[in-house]
Amino acid sequence: MLSSFSASSLAHIRKSSFLHGNPTHITKIKNPPFSVGISGAPNFTHLFIDSSPRASLKCFSQQENQQLLQQDDEEVHEFQRLFSNLNQATLKREPGSLSSSIFLVAGTTIGAGILAIPAVTQESGFLASAVTCIICWIFMVTTGLLIAEVNVNTMRDLGSGGVSLVSMAMRTLGNAGVQVTCWSYIFIHYALLVAYVARSSEILTNFLGIPIWETATLFSILFGGLCYFGSQGIIGAVNGALVICIIASFVALVVVASGDLHWDFLLKANLEAAPKSIPIIALSFVYQNVVPVLCTNLEGDLSKVRTAIVGGTAIPLGLFLIWNAVILGIIPTPETGSDTFVDPLQLLRSTNEVVGPIVDVFSVLAIATSYIGFVLGLSDFLADLLKLENGENRALPYVLTLVPPLILSLLDPEIFFKALDFAGTYGVLVLFGVLPAAMSWSDRYSGSSETPTLVPGGKVTLSLVMAGSALVILTEILDNFGQH
Repeated sequence: MLSSFSASSLAHIRKSSFLHGNPTHITKIKNPPFSVGISGAPNFTHLFIDSSPRASLKCFSQQENQQLLQQDDEEVHEFQRLFSNLNQATLKREPGSLSSSIFLVAGTTIGAGILAIPAVTQESGFLASAVTCIICWIFMVTTGLLIAEVNVNTMRDLGSGGVSLVSMAMRTLGNAGVQVTCWSYIFIHYALLVAYVARSSEILTNFLGIPIWETATLFSILFGGLCYFGSQGIIGAVNGALVICIIASFVALVVVASGDLHWDFLLKANLEAAPKSIPIIALSFVYQNVVPVLCTNLEGDLSKVRTAIVGGTAIPLGLFLIWNAVILGIIPTPETGSDTFVDPLQLLRSTNEVVGPIVDVFSVLAIATSYIGFVLGLSDFLADLLKLENGENRALPYVLTLVPPLILSLLDPEIFFKALDFAGTYGVLVLFGVLPAAMSWSDRYSGSSETPTLVPGGKVTLSLVMAGSALVILTEILDNFGQH
């Protein structure tokens, strides 16, 4: 589920007390070089920062001041977080939960993209697609860690939490980077909203027996209205209920379908066909839009951020592999070079009276959770772009978010796979492929000071990430050009 969150939305809940410099050590010292006040920390009067290149964090309290002056040795405390999230009412620290952060990443990743994986991997077979999934997972974990690295460094420079992708692009790549980020963000959201409305209306039309324009409109009004009229509590409760139903339907699908598995189907592999599935598989692993929220929640603690990203994406990886094994283990792999495209999920609906309805329920629920997150994210982004104040013409961003995808999905009801493929190639691999590596390159090698890193390999790794993204994009462009 590719959901969108605004890190700035957390500002009214927490106040961050920043500890500038590299988040490595706190040292109590006798002769501080200079001092900076800390807000919201009544038992501490000053924060002292060493001006050396490896900036250690040094602080002492008034009560301990005299004792410290008499000590000969420094007392060093390990310190990992960049700042503390403080409750404005109680001024008590509210550290982010690592487990909640893991589930935030996992929940953001699991969504409608999973529906397309069997269709784009059936030609390559389960074994080859499993290798592709693992490679795409490693790639997307790497780019997520690069975003986290740049985000924390940007927070250090700006001295505030809630740093967005746009702020990161402005700091590292300038106005050109901001333009690419904004247009890629808008493109991904519109392309996927079109795909979600098209697929949900198709499923609901088959189930309800009413025209597709009615089901598309009903779906858009129902969940778009929830986003517009619902409070955060109501939207969260509905989304939580949908996630529970997704898990239940997935478990039911695996249990029911496992009896019809043909294990020999899973042993087929066509490595030559595997690269074609990369854009949509990469799209299915998107979670990077919540990394800025993650970094703020975890107080810039890079160790926790790394654990949340790796652990949170490992859960969807396992789920995707199981899902693909179940679907491809039931449906025969098409012959190599066959021009006939058959969606395995549609084939299941028509041939299996038990599995088909479960797949339909899982599909609609997965689309609904993704749709809610996208509507909230794009409407908030458009309100920002239009510079609308809180409460000012609040309906306009939602109209611009809901109406164009509805119209486009009705003009081409078969647009689901095309929209996903375009979003994965030209949106995801730019915004969450090329840009993170470019921002990290600028962050690491354009300045004079050292910055903490999450991804090893230096320029080689960054070059591979950018080159890999560019290669997939170029290949897709050539394929599309050759088809016309």
